[in-house]
Amino acid sequence: MITQTAAEPTVPAVPAPGETTEAPGRKELAWPWKDAPIRTLVQRIHQLQAERAQGFRRLEEWLARVQSLRTGRGLRVPTCRRGHRQYLRSGPDYDFARYRSTVHEVTQAFAAASREVLAVEAELAGPRRQPLLASHVRSLQELEQTRLGTVALLQLMETPELAGQEDAVQMHQLKMKVIKTMEAISEVLQDLRFDAESAE
Repeated sequence: MITQTAAEPTVPAVPAPGETTEAPGRKELAWPWKDAPIRTLVQRIHQLQAERAQGFRRLEEWLARVQSLRTGRGLRVPTCRRGHRQYLRSGPDYDFARYRSTVHEVTQAFAAASREVLAVEAELAGPRRQPLLASHVRSLQELEQTRLGTVALLQLMETPELAGQEDAVQMHQLKMKVIKTMEAISEVLQDLRFDAESAE
């Protein structure tokens, strides 16, 4: 799991759409990292990854609750599946409204993180002339898309409607894909940090 160390300063997020720090009448959004060092951009990428990890934990909490109710066991479940398990455990009258709300909130957080990641990628590829760092950020974004799609498929396969149709081999393959994707994300983040230090 990626966490921010206490020694790293917090980097401000990109202003929300429509929010500007420019003079009234100007339509351009302020770019908060226009003159920031590359190190600051990399720190923000790491913060966004921590936010994404928190979003995945929320979804997984639902899944953990539902499955423990279904199986009658209260064993600790990895945080990556708790949110969806909570939803599944709320059956037979599943608390879909609460689950939908959680998914909506997490989706909005993921979308905001993705917008920021893409903005940092564009800054690195364009004005900063750092194609290697930009390619790391692009790889990170693609890996996160793969991870999100795979986790969603896993959660879908664990719903009660499909529980009897589970293919144990396919479930194992998907779980391994999530693990390998998370390992690849960690490697890209390490490469990004190392190459950013070399670029400055």
